[in-house]
Amino acid sequence: MRQGAAHRLKALFFKVVNREENLRKEVCRPQPLSLNSPHMAFKAKANRFYLSFVTLYLPLLALLMAARLFRENDKDVSAQPIKDLAPMKPDVLVIVPLRPDQQKQLEATYTLHRYDLAEDKNAFLAEVGEKIVAVVTNGGRGITRAQLAFLPNLKVVSSSGVGYDAIDVEACTEQGVKATNTPDVLTDDVADMALGLFLAVRRDLVRGDAYVRTGAWGRDGAFPLTRAIKAKKVGIVGLGRIGKAIAARLEPMGVEIAYHGRNEQAGVAYRYMADVVAMAEWADVLIAAMPGGAATEGMISEAVLEALGPEGSFINIARGSVVDEAALIACLKDGRLGSAGLDVFLNEPTPDTAFAAIPNVVLHPHNASGTVETRGAMSQLVLDNLAAYFAGKPLVTPVN
Repeated sequence: MRQGAAHRLKALFFKVVNREENLRKEVCRPQPLSLNSPHMAFKAKANRFYLSFVTLYLPLLALLMAARLFRENDKDVSAQPIKDLAPMKPDVLVIVPLRPDQQKQLEATYTLHRYDLAEDKNAFLAEVGEKIVAVVTNGGRGITRAQLAFLPNLKVVSSSGVGYDAIDVEACTEQGVKATNTPDVLTDDVADMALGLFLAVRRDLVRGDAYVRTGAWGRDGAFPLTRAIKAKKVGIVGLGRIGKAIAARLEPMGVEIAYHGRNEQAGVAYRYMADVVAMAEWADVLIAAMPGGAATEGMISEAVLEALGPEGSFINIARGSVVDEAALIACLKDGRLGSAGLDVFLNEPTPDTAFAAIPNVVLHPHNASGTVETRGAMSQLVLDNLAAYFAGKPLVTPVN
């Protein structure tokens, strides 16, 4: 539209110029008249009009017409979206979605490819793999070397959860992929769960609940006695952030605390024990709070469980892989171990069915960090790590 208007304006300009040029030629044609003749006076006036029109009125007329044309067309042009200038959204593979609020933010900021909803996982990866530059997952699902092979342009894995043993960090590093987790934000809730399982097991809360519900209390009389908490000995395997938070909750309860780890920690008041079996022999309760992975696989062995003994209790809020699960089931069944409280299992979400038939174990579905507040904070940290990467800033909580 603007181009046509420009042509019309140009035509008008030349029409006026040609008309004035003809007038100039007419008035400037030699005439055999005196300088004081009326014809010469008219000629002088015409020349002055021509100069005024060309130098002043014609440019002004052109500007006025151009302004009118721009006003007419501006609304139509501004209403059209400038699609070519819209920024491209990075492509993100979602293995495990975030909490609803954070998932909405994820959808608004990135182009999502829902691996979690795909029926044929490998076919899906083959289709979208080359586009993917980021992955959202969690500590339970992680990402494997086989999955990474489908993602040649992957740059960052942002995982929800403090544990990252399910992420093939070695393969990520080889491929130049950064991995992140969500430590700290879940520490308190996981420590609370450890304390809850500790109390449930030592005071037999779950069986007490069933004793009332089934009418056994009225039928069979008083519930069997349990064990006190005060003055008991508690061994913590893994005195990291979560291990320290557990110890801080136990201290006011009047228990004695010892810990085991790769090395003795400076500035820690608790007793350090270099041998896990020896600590199990000493303790009334053993709490597993170490990270998962090859270094800790099967650390809580049959020998450790037997060392705890028939009056001892084992609490696991770490990973199912840290304990010999077959030995744990056997020791609970035959009385070599008194009781256990488990938030994690070797095969999740379908743990060994043998656990369901064992009365002296409290089972929980790997949900120690499962509060609205903490899961929201974990999801936000996943977003923060992605945002930092794509902004060219240091990752908030890098793993490698």
